[in-house]
Amino acid sequence: MPTCRNRNHSPQALCQRISHFFAAFLVAVSIVAGPALSADGTAPELKTNQAWIEDLQQSAKLKVATVEEALDIVFSRLPDTVFVHPTENYYYFTFSAGGIIYAGNLRLAARDRDKGVIHFAVFQQANQASEAGDILYRELTARDAVKVEKVKPLTYRVTYKSKPVVFRLNDVSKVQPPRDIVAEGEKYLGLVADESGLRFFLFYNATHKLFAYVLDETGSVLDQFNQLEKDGRILIGQRSGFAVYNHHYLDRRVLIGVHGANTIVNNYYDGPADQLPENHITDDNLRKAIVDADPDMKGELDEFGYLNSGEGRYLIAPYTQYETTAELAGYDQCADDPKTAPHIYDACFTAGDQ
Repeated sequence: MPTCRNRNHSPQALCQRISHFFAAFLVAVSIVAGPALSADGTAPELKTNQAWIEDLQQSAKLKVATVEEALDIVFSRLPDTVFVHPTENYYYFTFSAGGIIYAGNLRLAARDRDKGVIHFAVFQQANQASEAGDILYRELTARDAVKVEKVKPLTYRVTYKSKPVVFRLNDVSKVQPPRDIVAEGEKYLGLVADESGLRFFLFYNATHKLFAYVLDETGSVLDQFNQLEKDGRILIGQRSGFAVYNHHYLDRRVLIGVHGANTIVNNYYDGPADQLPENHITDDNLRKAIVDADPDMKGELDEFGYLNSGEGRYLIAPYTQYETTAELAGYDQCADDPKTAPHIYDACFTAGDQ
């Protein structure tokens, strides 16, 4: 039971023909042109090792032993307004203290934020050499000098020690998948905005009793996906390490794997299973899909997929955690097999507990 990423080779002869005036003109043009700009007209932030080390130095005497100490650090550094991209409403952060990098999140969960609750968690960040430290966690309420107020739908003001911060949650309710990417027997459950910056359409296939995360390509895809093999259908994200499969019959890319190392260290590339579209559940569609796929869950879940026992949330992860790309070959063996009939084709894209 499932529970719980300009070389300018001008020939020398030509260079010698350029007049001093024209050379000066080129310099002037390069200055006016300025840096490469993003879509909104701003230059990308430059992150340097110098700043990283100096931040470690400046925070060397800070100590984090309690929730209160961690919350003081985090809240003092938040701007007046923040935007929460992930659709399970986690606002992630990292900071340094005592020579250690800490990671954590503030979460306005759909199930209890209107009751004045914000969840806070922080821990020493894991890496390839060390495991994550013990977690400091608390459901923060007025008892902790934390006030959570609903300003309007999907906008909340959180005040701690007289400092208010407005949290704007991600409204993806109007995003719909193109009709031509929906497989036969599938129901659309909602858009998943992952902390990796990638977005997926979450589908449930009532025919095969399977879930699927399909890459949202209706806007900018914040990664570069490269073919694993020449002319192959398995693509790997250069930044995320997410593996997707280029569907034979529909113009869509189905998530088939995330790199296991990212899951172990619990970073931003650990997969979209923890970013369900909980702000936009309609007609009890999430619970109904889970129970249809796993009848043992009947009567065991709330509308958000949490187990009534309090053990956690039902895990929807129909993809593998791979260590080497060779482990992805099974998808190709199934989907690319001419004996795999179109009506059972989409059953090829499942793994693990599904």
